[in-house]
Amino acid sequence: CTDIADLDARLTGWCDRPAAELDPIERAVLLIGLQELRASFDVPFRVVISEAVSLTRRFGATDAHNFVNAVLDRAARELREHEVADAAR
Repeated sequence: CTDIADLDARLTGWCDRPAAELDPIERAVLLIGLQELRASFDVPFRVVISEAVSLTRRFGATDAHNFVNAVLDRAARELREHEVADAAR
């Protein structure tokens, strides 16, 4: 199991504020998405982002899904650089 402090530290690098200051729903969804991007290579990055956005639309604050989408997109560009580049072609 991955340490949440490590995930929070990585997450803070892609956010405009520390992970501890995020809305609890947004933080939870982002942590799940980040862990999937890091460890579940059988799940396409677009599916990870789509599922996170869906969860946030359902349970998060209004327009929070835009934030989640942007953060996970930034994370995917770093964590799955080749997959993202292939998708862009």
